[in-house]
Amino acid sequence: MPADRLLTDDALERSDVVANCAMNRERGLDGVNSYAKDLGLHPLDLLRSRLADHGRASWLDLCCGSARALTQAADLLRAPTDSAPIDPAARVAIPSGPAPSGPGRAGLISAAPIRPDGGGDVAGGTQVTLTGVDLIDWFDPAARTAPGLDLHVASVSCWEPGRAYDLITCVHGLHYVGDKLGVLARALTWLSPGGTFAAHLDLASIRLADGTDASRTLRRLLRENRVGYDARRRIVTCVGPRNLDLPFTYAGADDRAGPNFTGQPAVDSHYRPLPTG
Repeated sequence: MPADRLLTDDALERSDVVANCAMNRERGLDGVNSYAKDLGLHPLDLLRSRLADHGRASWLDLCCGSARALTQAADLLRAPTDSAPIDPAARVAIPSGPAPSGPGRAGLISAAPIRPDGGGDVAGGTQVTLTGVDLIDWFDPAARTAPGLDLHVASVSCWEPGRAYDLITCVHGLHYVGDKLGVLARALTWLSPGGTFAAHLDLASIRLADGTDASRTLRRLLRENRVGYDARRRIVTCVGPRNLDLPFTYAGADDRAGPNFTGQPAVDSHYRPLPTG
């Protein structure tokens, strides 16, 4: 695509594709329309495990929509009841262990890790921090008063946390982001040691500036950095913080790419390769 037809992030966020009223903003924790079903993991399982092991837990949900799942988590974490387990066959395999050693790739899509924050907000007597970020203020009224829940109306392309998180999710949100790789690289540095990242990422929506498909190269780069990718479910996963330096610089976004695998109009992200040597 010609460079002059690509949108900046500011222009993209004003696009009808991004401000799409047909988006599913009402996912809950469980059930047909849920994080458990879409991601193959249950946020409460991970948060309760962290609470049991460390006495505190934190969850950052990027592109959180109405924040319904976060609100449900805030309520349920005040009670000792266990959530219903999900089908083990639906779980996503998440790679663990340190990223491979060796020289990193120079590039603009990188970020330095941040230190975990030992604090947290009190939710029902336990140290639980829940944070939601969305471009549009369509938060459920109950979310505004949920214990330990902070909501931010901001672009995930430039928002920065002040702490690390034990769980970071982004359910179908990256489809509408311009610099998908930049958000991914930054978010992986926000993980606490042993923290889990899970997000939908359609590699077919990432193109080189001349329109060439970059998915094969990206799969290799993710694998080399021990970042998991489920090509069937289009989910990227990681355990523990990463410095994901990719040899690309963001060129702009195309909001006329048409529907992606979800059936909804989505955004293609275009990148220029950087020299590696």
